[in-house]
Amino acid sequence: MGIPISQMWTVATYVLGQKLRGRKRYPLVLMLEPLFRCNLACAGCGKIQYPAHVLKQELTPEQCFTAVEECGAPMVSIPGGEPLMHPRIGEIVNGLVARRKYVYLCTNAILLRQKLEEGLFTPSRYLTFSVHMDGDEQQHDFAVCREGVYQVASEAIREAVGRGFRVTTNTTLFDAGGATALRAFFDEMMKLGVEGMMVSPGYAYPKAPDQASFFRERLKTNRLFQMILSNRRRGWRFNQSPLYLEFLMGLRDYECTPWGNPTYNVFGWQKPCYLLQDGYVDTFTELIEATQWDRFGRASGNPACQQCMVHCGYEPSAVNHTFGSPGGMLATIRSILFGRYRDPNAAEQLTDDAQQPHGPMVQLGLTVEGQPIDSPTEAA
Repeated sequence: MGIPISQMWTVATYVLGQKLRGRKRYPLVLMLEPLFRCNLACAGCGKIQYPAHVLKQELTPEQCFTAVEECGAPMVSIPGGEPLMHPRIGEIVNGLVARRKYVYLCTNAILLRQKLEEGLFTPSRYLTFSVHMDGDEQQHDFAVCREGVYQVASEAIREAVGRGFRVTTNTTLFDAGGATALRAFFDEMMKLGVEGMMVSPGYAYPKAPDQASFFRERLKTNRLFQMILSNRRRGWRFNQSPLYLEFLMGLRDYECTPWGNPTYNVFGWQKPCYLLQDGYVDTFTELIEATQWDRFGRASGNPACQQCMVHCGYEPSAVNHTFGSPGGMLATIRSILFGRYRDPNAAEQLTDDAQQPHGPMVQLGLTVEGQPIDSPTEAA
């Protein structure tokens, strides 16, 4: 399990406290977006398509601290854009650490080594660099639309781990990703010394330039995660709820908890979640009390929610299950202690998957004489 005991204890006591107070809707992780600017232009990103005057905007440290106090969540994820481009990101992170919030600074790591050498951050159990890694070198560089980024990020991870920082990886999986290559990628991340890995299927942002790579069917998502996460290597560590990973594998069925990871950015509090934009409100209280939550989630029938299985909506559901019932707690403990998930059928599917074409050329739909360029036939 790639989550420290101190953090697990903080989350457990927080969730139990909310339940004892009878609160049905409470935040688990604040998604704090201090800016939308980025030094990459990934084809699957829906966050960098704003006009230039919006991309120039950024939150002040004071606005960040106010949002954190108003929300009250024990964990803060800082995505973007690229947070390390914020001129006062060190002040923001250090202020949150001083408030004993568990901070996950999400980064593509292009600037990470530079910031470490500048002494902008200090190792702390409250600070984790969550480095975005979308698969092996070929897949990752294709996903971020720039060659060489995988190597830069890998070197930055080694540097951060060597300096005593907590480091995790955050991997968004797309439809054309091969299960065999992804399992080999997990092995590589463990060799780099990361504390744990986070995985999630991509969400089809309407503004994203590349729409073809997103998952369109839940069952297809389940099949991929069954191949990836069944018959696990003993050394793999995931910085996620074990029950959420079981949900991705199709072993559990949860309804979305959109208020679990509320989002605050330059526009205010985003309704209803990190992925959808149904307007903004000025206060967290208004977000919780005025949002028509029954309009969102798969059960609502909302077309935008039907195929979504992303962690920001469903991991809070899994965490709520863990601490909401004895059965959920026992299932979580069982997964932590014995979670190899042996599955002969998944192993057979993985063998078949290894013979199929995958990768960037397949995603682009390129062929040579009727065969995908990355196919085994062409490779031979």
